[in-house]
Amino acid sequence: MKEVTIDVLKDASRRLLFEMSEQELSTLLEEFHILARQMEALGKEEGLDQYEPMTFPFPCETSYLRKDEPAPTMERDDALRNAGSVLDGQVKLPRVVQ
Repeated sequence: MKEVTIDVLKDASRRLLFEMSEQELSTLLEEFHILARQMEALGKEEGLDQYEPMTFPFPCETSYLRKDEPAPTMERDDALRNAGSVLDGQVKLPRVVQ
Protein backbone atom coordinates (compact mmCIF):
# COMPACT_ATOMS: atom_id res chain seq x y z
CA MET A 1 0.00 0.00 0.00
CA LYS A 2 1.23 3.49 -0.82
CA GLU A 3 2.43 5.39 2.25
CA VAL A 4 0.06 8.19 3.18
CA THR A 5 1.91 11.49 3.62
CA ILE A 6 0.91 15.15 3.69
CA ASP A 7 1.92 15.41 0.02
CA VAL A 8 -0.31 12.45 -0.90
CA LEU A 9 -3.24 14.04 0.97
CA LYS A 10 -2.61 17.43 -0.69
CA ASP A 11 -2.59 15.76 -4.11
CA ALA A 12 -5.78 13.81 -3.34
CA SER A 13 -7.59 16.90 -2.03
CA ARG A 14 -6.52 18.89 -5.10
CA ARG A 15 -7.79 16.18 -7.43
CA LEU A 16 -11.10 16.02 -5.55
CA LEU A 17 -11.35 19.83 -5.64
CA PHE A 18 -11.21 20.14 -1.83
CA GLU A 19 -9.47 23.04 -0.18
CA MET A 20 -7.87 21.87 3.07
CA SER A 21 -5.86 23.88 5.56
CA GLU A 22 -2.56 22.62 6.95
CA GLN A 23 -4.32 21.86 10.26
CA GLU A 24 -6.99 19.80 8.47
CA LEU A 25 -4.34 17.91 6.51
CA SER A 26 -2.41 17.21 9.70
CA THR A 27 -5.55 15.91 11.43
CA LEU A 28 -6.44 13.75 8.43
CA LEU A 29 -2.91 12.32 8.31
CA GLU A 30 -3.15 11.42 12.00
CA GLU A 31 -6.49 9.69 11.35
CA PHE A 32 -4.95 7.70 8.49
CA HIS A 33 -2.14 6.53 10.78
CA ILE A 34 -4.68 5.39 13.39
CA LEU A 35 -6.67 3.54 10.73
CA ALA A 36 -3.52 1.89 9.36
CA ARG A 37 -2.59 0.65 12.85
CA GLN A 38 -6.10 -0.74 13.36
CA MET A 39 -6.00 -2.54 10.00
CA GLU A 40 -2.56 -3.93 10.85
CA ALA A 41 -3.87 -5.24 14.19
CA LEU A 42 -6.84 -6.89 12.47
CA GLY A 43 -4.51 -8.45 9.91
CA LYS A 44 -2.61 -10.21 12.69
CA GLU A 45 -5.71 -12.05 13.94
CA GLU A 46 -5.60 -15.79 13.29
CA GLY A 47 -8.35 -17.44 11.23
CA LEU A 48 -9.89 -14.33 9.67
CA ASP A 49 -9.64 -15.93 6.23
CA GLN A 50 -12.26 -18.47 7.34
CA TYR A 51 -14.98 -15.80 7.29
CA GLU A 52 -16.72 -14.28 4.32
CA PRO A 53 -16.38 -10.47 4.13
CA MET A 54 -19.55 -8.58 5.07
CA THR A 55 -21.00 -5.70 3.13
CA PHE A 56 -23.56 -4.97 5.85
CA PRO A 57 -23.36 -6.13 9.48
CA PHE A 58 -26.99 -7.24 9.82
CA PRO A 59 -29.06 -9.77 7.86
CA CYS A 60 -31.31 -8.07 5.33
CA GLU A 61 -34.78 -9.51 4.83
CA THR A 62 -36.45 -8.66 1.56
CA SER A 63 -39.62 -10.65 2.06
CA TYR A 64 -41.64 -7.45 2.44
CA LEU A 65 -41.25 -6.58 -1.25
CA ARG A 66 -44.26 -7.06 -3.44
CA LYS A 67 -44.27 -9.59 -6.25
CA ASP A 68 -43.50 -8.05 -9.59
CA GLU A 69 -46.57 -8.93 -11.60
CA PRO A 70 -47.21 -7.62 -15.10
CA ALA A 71 -49.98 -5.07 -15.44
CA PRO A 72 -51.45 -3.25 -18.40
CA THR A 73 -49.38 -0.27 -19.46
CA MET A 74 -50.72 3.26 -19.70
CA GLU A 75 -51.31 4.76 -23.12
CA ARG A 76 -48.69 7.32 -24.14
CA ASP A 77 -51.19 10.15 -24.51
CA ASP A 78 -52.52 9.47 -20.99
CA ALA A 79 -48.98 9.46 -19.58
CA LEU A 80 -48.08 12.75 -21.30
CA ARG A 81 -51.35 14.50 -20.45
CA ASN A 82 -49.99 16.22 -17.30
CA ALA A 83 -46.45 16.84 -18.58
CA GLY A 84 -45.50 20.50 -18.61
CA SER A 85 -43.75 20.29 -21.97
CA VAL A 86 -43.90 17.57 -24.63
CA LEU A 87 -41.78 17.19 -27.77
CA ASP A 88 -42.16 14.38 -30.32
CA GLY A 89 -44.20 12.20 -27.97
CA GLN A 90 -41.73 12.52 -25.07
CA VAL A 91 -41.49 14.69 -21.97
CA LYS A 92 -39.24 17.64 -22.77
CA LEU A 93 -36.79 18.45 -19.94
CA PRO A 94 -34.55 21.48 -19.54
CA ARG A 95 -30.94 21.08 -20.62
CA VAL A 96 -28.74 20.13 -17.66
CA VAL A 97 -25.21 19.97 -19.12
CA GLN A 98 -23.93 22.61 -21.48
